[in-house]
Amino acid sequence: MSRIAIPAVANATGDAADVYTRVRKIAGGSVPNLFAALGHLAPATLNGALDAEGALASSSLSKQDLETIKLLVSEQTGCDYCVAAHVMLGKLAGLAPETLRQIRASHPTGDAKRDALIHFVTILHTTRGTIAESEYVAIHAAGYSDTQLAEISLAIAMTIFTNTFNRINDTDVDFPRVA
Repeated sequence: MSRIAIPAVANATGDAADVYTRVRKIAGGSVPNLFAALGHLAPATLNGALDAEGALASSSLSKQDLETIKLLVSEQTGCDYCVAAHVMLGKLAGLAPETLRQIRASHPTGDAKRDALIHFVTILHTTRGTIAESEYVAIHAAGYSDTQLAEISLAIAMTIFTNTFNRINDTDVDFPRVA
């Protein structure tokens, strides 16, 4: 059960009601538990997060690349809420169930470009300090531009934000659970 008590979304007023309206437009009419909590506690923060996610959605990274990054970071962080969300969203983006399992396990997927992305994101997420020049060269060789490296950085940052908040709140998972 979530640690933070959230009033019914339908009873929201003011800034919270406004951001819930925005979420409903993005999420097909629903307000997932993560967004319900953030919208209640910090509507401006949720609006900022939605703006950042909008920037990612219009970035040069594919939906599959974005879901690869978000699922991998969520798995490495141990956020069951975001893992469930990104497995579902990854399927919607066209990633096969076996590919999603391989991403979660940090195993090769058979797609050289995706595997380079997984390796690069893992290095960024699990090490400290500046990455080695060889990692920078390798991700470029896989076909990612400097612009996409900036977008990868934002995808990682946004995922860590939601992972961290969900870990604090122990947000109830409202997506299909994954094993």
